[in-house]
Amino acid sequence: MISAQDVKKLRDSTGASMMQCKKALEESNGNPEEAIKIMQKNGSKIADKKCDRDTSEGMIGSYIHTNGKAGVLVEINCETDFVARGDEFKEFAHDIAMHILAMNPQFISVDEIDKNLIEAKRAEIIEETKDQNKPADIMEKIIEGKVKKHFDEISLLTQSFVKNPDITIGQLLTEKIAKFGENVKIKRFVKLELE
Repeated sequence: MISAQDVKKLRDSTGASMMQCKKALEESNGNPEEAIKIMQKNGSKIADKKCDRDTSEGMIGSYIHTNGKAGVLVEINCETDFVARGDEFKEFAHDIAMHILAMNPQFISVDEIDKNLIEAKRAEIIEETKDQNKPADIMEKIIEGKVKKHFDEISLLTQSFVKNPDITIGQLLTEKIAKFGENVKIKRFVKLELE
């Protein structure tokens, strides 16, 4: 039997609905860590179902650093004005803008990176690692790993979230899609700094 206190504790730590928390706790036999994993998996399924839906509403989120010399504007889209006007959506947009200022991503997603840029980085890494005496198949894996790591570090969705390094921005976005019940996209951003 799952107690109301257990459900509330899980809800407080995840922000999910009472029903989602209760269901996940029942599925995990009362284990909160397992319940969180179940909710994350369910969130991914929900996000996959919603990813093709139109996102014509949204807002421009902003973050200005306390010294007033650097700031970020980010456009985040959703399906309805109702969600866009909500405090949690506004907080999400602010958090993403703050993350962008702190982590300086160059792209939103690895998928949008020009293939020529990837090939140039790959050539650079091949040059850096050419003196390593390792079999060709191992070297190929090392090179691919370094290329992936480099572009994951400069792509917003694959960066660890500054406020919770245990999750990536992509995972946070998936959680928000599941929570809001509609598609959400980070469309573009601009970072400004005094020179």
